[in-house]
Amino acid sequence: MTLKLGDPAPDFSLPDGKGNIVQRSDLQGKRVVLYFYPRDNTPGCTKEACGFRDAYAQFQDNDVIVLGISTDDAKSHEKFAAKYDLPFPLLIDQDGQVATAYDSYGLKKFMGKEYIGISRNTFVISPDGTIEKIYKKVKPESHAEEILADLG
Repeated sequence: MTLKLGDPAPDFSLPDGKGNIVQRSDLQGKRVVLYFYPRDNTPGCTKEACGFRDAYAQFQDNDVIVLGISTDDAKSHEKFAAKYDLPFPLLIDQDGQVATAYDSYGLKKFMGKEYIGISRNTFVISPDGTIEKIYKKVKPESHAEEILADLG
């Protein structure tokens, strides 16, 4: 099943790098930017994370919660967040179950090789818990600004 605008956002409960559990249902009443990214400390993912970091005050001013999700472990997330001073949680989706629920996990191709992994997709969840915006295969450099522009 493919998620569409207006669909209820799939619930999840995932730990961040510090072991805090973030549950989607606890965020009801808030707008949430949920961005899926392939791997900590890779060029594209670093650009994307730093874009969200650099625009973070604007997201906060608009009462928007930013959450990054990948299959990396807690140690990797903590190192990545510390190295780039990321002010938002990076959630651990070790088995890709949440990414699968958000149509962001599956077969990928890179330099002629096929593998299973996370796709660079972002979902904006409205305060009522429905999917407000979907961004597929985003450009990491300008993505945070694009979302802010779309949210007005």
